[in-house]
Amino acid sequence: MRIAVTGSIATDHLMTFPGRFTDQFLADRLENVSLSFLADGLEIRRGGVAANICYGLGLLGLQPVLVGAVGSDFEPYRLHLKDNGVDTDSVLVSESRHTARFVCTTDRAQNQIATFYAGAMAEARDICLREVIERAGGLAMVLVSPDDPDAMLRHTHTCRELGIPFAADPSQQLARLGREEVRELVTGARWLFTNEYESELLRERSGWTAGEILRRTGGWITTRGSAGAALRRADGEQVDIDAVPVEAAVDPTGVGDAFRAGFLAATQWGLPERTAMELGSVLAATAIDYVGTQEYRLYPESLIARARNSYGPGSAARLTCHLGRL
Repeated sequence: MRIAVTGSIATDHLMTFPGRFTDQFLADRLENVSLSFLADGLEIRRGGVAANICYGLGLLGLQPVLVGAVGSDFEPYRLHLKDNGVDTDSVLVSESRHTARFVCTTDRAQNQIATFYAGAMAEARDICLREVIERAGGLAMVLVSPDDPDAMLRHTHTCRELGIPFAADPSQQLARLGREEVRELVTGARWLFTNEYESELLRERSGWTAGEILRRTGGWITTRGSAGAALRRADGEQVDIDAVPVEAAVDPTGVGDAFRAGFLAATQWGLPERTAMELGSVLAATAIDYVGTQEYRLYPESLIARARNSYGPGSAARLTCHLGRL
């Protein structure tokens, strides 16, 4: 059975600013900010969290099911995803709204300022996950990623009701979710994904301590950028890995999505959690070499070499039989 990923599908407008955002901020003027940054470059790319994760899963051969809402302008994007192994037959097409849009500017220190326009994503609440499951012939796992809040809650409820394992990745939507909504999304998740900032925001939004959150999830995975990633459990077990070294980061957008794709693929292959985190880090390092979230390609020799150089021959050996089939 396959993995379904519910969440945003968007077009990314990615710009670069040659300076540092922080140099433009005045400490005594932060209550009224009106700033304009002259960007050096503009790249228009396909994106959205769910689509990004499905892209990575598709390249790894897992034939993921993408679940989300788009506009009538989606058809070229659909063909791109299908060509890369993604099942798009469960995507809802809006009759009145455009596909969501992400506008992001990155400075030379890799800081980012971004705006997200939901567009057709607001109709994701109309998607019935039961119908997706029936069409797919069952699902091994559902990852509930940032989406229309009502859709996120509906999909989480359906997974619990049907006894389907699910992972929670609220990330960008934490800023607009209420306390009870956050608690609903987290409780019972086999995996909970956050970055370091989101882990702090999750505690603030949920009103729970880290221990209380851990008691409600199977495992909490926190990505830490160049510092690697950590997996924690309620019993005190913790798995820490270093990040795969990258000589020069080209574009950090979507790197966390690539990590999730690698992690979920490895767990579906039955590999140990540490190895799953290592594959996630290898994919993240691969994605950061490209501008755009769905531009990277996967080559077995390169992936295995990165795993061997960063995590040793044992990691490379465990991944070889799976990656060698790409």
